[in-house]
Amino acid sequence: MFHAKEGSDLVVRLVDGEDLMARLGDLAIDSGAILAGIGMLRDLRTGYWNGRTFEEHCIAEPVELLSIQGSFATSAEGRAIHCHVSVARQDGSACGGHLLGATVTNTAEIAIRIFEGIRLERRAEPWGGAGLYPTSSR
Repeated sequence: MFHAKEGSDLVVRLVDGEDLMARLGDLAIDSGAILAGIGMLRDLRTGYWNGRTFEEHCIAEPVELLSIQGSFATSAEGRAIHCHVSVARQDGSACGGHLLGATVTNTAEIAIRIFEGIRLERRAEPWGGAGLYPTSSR
């Protein structure tokens, strides 16, 4: 992983074979947003929330990462990363969902904003998911 930080902006480049979610976790960000990202992924696992649980969908072959957006927060279990992806298959068809896991193919380039003065917390909700609770830390 390569990265550069200036103020609250962070740009990360992941390389072939890296576990996307693990590397994002290694950044140890407690409050921030994944603003944008492009690249390629394989062994992609996405989830669709059906109101009770995630229905998992897997794509083993390489796909183009069209976008990734999400948040870094804290939770009762520690740090929480919640993000969604859009990807394109070789035939040009697109799909996406909640990112459960993926391996980088060739490269992934991701822009992140670290929040200073805003605290993000995930809390369990009655509907089964984890709601985002932003607060000002100033």
